[in-house]
Amino acid sequence: MRFEIMRLDDVDGTAVDSTVVDADSVNRIVQQAAATGQRLYIRPAESPATAS
Repeated sequence: MRFEIMRLDDVDGTAVDSTVVDADSVNRIVQQAAATGQRLYIRPAESPATAS
């Protein structure tokens, strides 16, 4: 499963950048954000539509 992680602005909470990562990377990114006091918004990434 893939997740979209958005870093949020400290002042108004708007997304300042976004990246899509696999589930294994989420923990590492969350730990880095916690160590530096960054705010994150994490949600499942949309899967691309598959052709039938």
